[in-house]
Amino acid sequence: MGYLVVLLRTVKEADRTSARSNTVGRCTTIDKRRESFLMNIYVGNLSYTLSEEVLRDAFTEHGEVTSAKILQDRDTGRSRGFGFVEMPNQSEGEAAISQLNGQDLDGRALRANEARPRPPRD
Repeated sequence: MGYLVVLLRTVKEADRTSARSNTVGRCTTIDKRRESFLMNIYVGNLSYTLSEEVLRDAFTEHGEVTSAKILQDRDTGRSRGFGFVEMPNQSEGEAAISQLNGQDLDGRALRANEARPRPPRD
């Protein structure tokens, strides 16, 4: 007898999948009281003078923000012009992306999309 393990990103996705499947065997349920999903959003084309607080405030208008981080050059300490925002609710994160992508923030048009996982380094 073999086992199949399926990892789903959200409780909603798990509910849809289990409703459609004809599952036989033992199943572990998800604690639906707390969804442990964080949507990681890449934000590019940032002004080099933009603060993390201003970035956080821009996304907070669309939902709860867990963290906002602007990456800095190790040698100079200067902004690298991009960062990441984490939001615990996927629908709020998607709404923030659709409404903020291309919008002007501190004189520059933001580029916002769901962050892709970092490829492994060799």
